[in-house]
Formats: sequence, structure tokens, C-alpha cells
Amino acid sequence: MKCSYMCVLMVEESVLGKETGRTCWTGCSPELHICPPAMDFVLSGVAACGACLFTNPLEVVKTRMQLQGELQSRGTYQVYYRNVFHAFYTIGKVDGLAGLQKGLAPGLVYQFFMNGVRLGSYAIIESSGYIHTNGRVSAVKTTLAGAVAGVVGAVMGSPVYLVKTHLQSQSTSSIAVGHQYKHQGMVQALAAIYRQHGILGLWRGSSAAVPRVSVGSATQLSTFSSSKELVIDLQVFSKDSCLVALSAGMISSVVVVMAMTPFDVVSTRLYNQPVDHLGKGQLYKGFADCFSKTLRKEGLMGLYKGLGASYFRLGPHTILSLFFWDELRKQYQEFR
Repeated sequence: MKCSYMCVLMVEESVLGKETGRTCWTGCSPELHICPPAMDFVLSGVAACGACLFTNPLEVVKTRMQLQGELQSRGTYQVYYRNVFHAFYTIGKVDGLAGLQKGLAPGLVYQFFMNGVRLGSYAIIESSGYIHTNGRVSAVKTTLAGAVAGVVGAVMGSPVYLVKTHLQSQSTSSIAVGHQYKHQGMVQALAAIYRQHGILGLWRGSSAAVPRVSVGSATQLSTFSSSKELVIDLQVFSKDSCLVALSAGMISSVVVVMAMTPFDVVSTRLYNQPVDHLGKGQLYKGFADCFSKTLRKEGLMGLYKGLGASYFRLGPHTILSLFFWDELRKQYQEFR
């Protein structure tokens, strides 16, 4: 069995069309890649949840900053969060430390479900032979497969992502930004949305998940390999050091967040906007409408709100996910 999605997503030499016979960049050896598909589903989901525990506060900060000054020109609204560090301090001071972990429950469910579904989707695509051309792994096909698998996972997990966004935007009135839904928790929120707007209401805003995840997955896949090669060529760290992957992840994250943040801002706003009794958005009609209104009212920088939080979250989340995933696979092999 070939290296599964979590490794393929980050790519190593095989995506560049090289057959090196080396271990994958996470450091896991070839024999550790022999895992039943169902176990890969579970382990990758649990690993992503482990990373979520550490990076969820940055997700809260990112959500608040993306909603701050929504559809208002610069200088016409009160700035509660000046930057990622000030946002951390403000949320911790006003909402308490628990405020930095708002939306953790749906965040964990989303990470487990999203990664499990996209791993399964990628495995199906891979087993069909689609990503290979003349017996070699195709970088273009792998990028497309990763993007498709990511979109499938994101759309399937959209209801909990919707609730996660609502809960993370909720705050004490003195620092509140965006629409405040006042949910009591994940289960209550899902039940309330379903009761008011039906099954389709749970997938409100999911149209933004498609461009957001496809752009993020494709960019991440296409930039990680070159970033890793750059770090190795500079010989800053030993070739086998875990710091190579960490450094490459942080370098790659610059490109990823620059490409993905505008789509992320639109996604957050579509998920969080108030709706009428029919479930229709009161601020935006859809992805294109939200994108154009934000650009027109707030300028280009409006589409890059929360950029710092996105960057500081993406690199660590990716590396932690892969680290936990590798360790869990090792434990599985030892106690199987």
C-alpha cells in the first residue's frame, strides 16, 4: 500500500516524479504505511484532532478578525482586535481563557470527519490508478486528486463548520464582531438550525467551502515539495531532521495563506451572516456577491483580514497533524 493521503498531501520526492526509495518526509518508514484503510481513517482523524487542541485558539482569533468591520470602510468602525497578539490578549482578558477555545467541540468533530473523508476519498482515487502516468506519480493529477478529496471532506463536514464559525464569533458584547447567534453548544445549534431551516439550512455557506479548500489543498500540495528542497539545499539542518519538514511547512504556509485567505474570509462571512425566516442570507446572496461586496466596501485588505492568525495556525497545525499521525501509526504497529 502506498503512502496514504496525509503524506501525499504534503508531498515529497515522489510527487516530483522521482523514485528515491526513501522514507516519507514525516520520517515514517515504509513498513508503517501498511495500515488498513479503516484504521488510516481513524488515525488521521485522531491526529488532526490532536493538532486542533493546540491551534483552535488561533482559529478563534482568525474568525473574529475576519468578521471585524464587516462591510464597513476603514476608519468607520471600532477596532477591537489590532493584530493577532492583541486579539489573543483581548479575548483572554474579556472572555476568559475558555473564550480562546470556543467552538472546540465542532472543531474536533470537523477535523476528524474532514480528514477521514478526504483520506478515504483520496484512497479511492489513488487505488483507481488515476494519479499515475506511465507508472509514475503525476504532480498535476496528485494536486487535482488532493483538491477533489479535500472538497468532498469539506462539503460533508460543512454543518459542523457552520456551527463552529457561529460559536467562535460569539463573544461578550463589548468586543463582539459579526452576527451573534447565541448558541448554547454544538448539539443545540445543529438542532436549532435544522428546526428553523431544514436539512438544507445545515449546508448554508457550503458553496464557499469548494473554492476555499480546493485552492488551499492545491497550493499546499504544489508548494511544499519545492520548499522542502530549498531548505535541504541551504543545508541549514540535517537532511533527516524533523526541522526540515517544519521549516518547509512554515515557508509553504506563506504562499498558501496568501492564496487562501480571501476565500477563507468569504467563507467565514457566508457561514456567519444573519438569515431570514426562509434561511436566505441578509448580507450576501452567495460567494461572488460576498467577494465583490467585501472588495468594494473594505478594499483588497478586507479580503486579507486575519492573515496573521491564518499563517500562525496553518504551519503548526499541519506539522502537528503529521507528527501525531506518525506516532499513532507507530503505536498501532507495535500493539497490533
